Amino acid sequence: MDAAEKKQLQIKACMVRMGVIEGVFNAKSGHPGGSLSIADILTYLYFDHMRIDPKNPADEDRDRFVLSKGHTAPALYATLAQRGYFPVSELKNLRKPGSMLQGHPSMRRTPGVDMSTGSLGQGISAAVGMALGAKLDGKDYRVFTVLGDGEIEEGQVWEAAMFAAAKGLDNLVAVIDNNNLQIDGSIAEVNSPYPIPEKFRAFGWNVIEIYGHSFDEIDAAFNAAAELKGKPTAIVAKTVKGCGVSFMENQCSWHGTAPNAEQYEQAMSELQAKLTELEA
Repeated sequence: MDAAEKKQLQIKACMVRMGVIEGVFNAKSGHPGGSLSIADILTYLYFDHMRIDPKNPADEDRDRFVLSKGHTAPALYATLAQRGYFPVSELKNLRKPGSMLQGHPSMRRTPGVDMSTGSLGQGISAAVGMALGAKLDGKDYRVFTVLGDGEIEEGQVWEAAMFAAAKGLDNLVAVIDNNNLQIDGSIAEVNSPYPIPEKFRAFGWNVIEIYGHSFDEIDAAFNAAAELKGKPTAIVAKTVKGCGVSFMENQCSWHGTAPNAEQYEQAMSELQAKLTELEA
């Protein structure tokens, strides 16, 4: 990845973060913290890595994405809008009655959503099924899923992980958004899943550890996963909850809280300043 490509991804990620804030503010509810922490990873996947076509979202040969931590739908919606699946203006209708953008992703309502998610732990199981289906059908599409570090406290995650390794699903990549915070506090205080990399290795996965806000590290990790054969890959991404908005960063209180008008203005002002800097 050259400097120009990285800069374009940084610009898009900033616009995705603005979309997160826009959506959650207008909905007066939602989950900004964990949405902001995965903005860079989603931007990379949808603008650089995955084989997709917004004009043909149901293409049978497309790569699949499952947002296992479905409550961070604002980030997925903002990314899909920027990628051209639907107008960016639709983000203001987040969680509104009848809107295509509900509180959790719905494959029946939203173009570009490959799996309905929300109940934590279930998304990775769906992703494993998709990856197995590709193998059985002789297809070369790949499957990507993003989980929360608090989410992996769910037992179903580890059943899916064991199965994926047993079947050698090298077309599956799971990203663990390791921002260290969940709704009630730090994951270590609530029900520690640490050490995360060692657990996935013990379940037979290839593991790559990165800083989840570095496009150089993100790019290297996904390219390495694409080359590996024989086992699934877990990318453990150290991230900052609320990344990009100063007063939201590393605060578990922003897990599921919408900004008020003053906070909205501050957040958008900070992000606009960053965007202007990047575009200069």
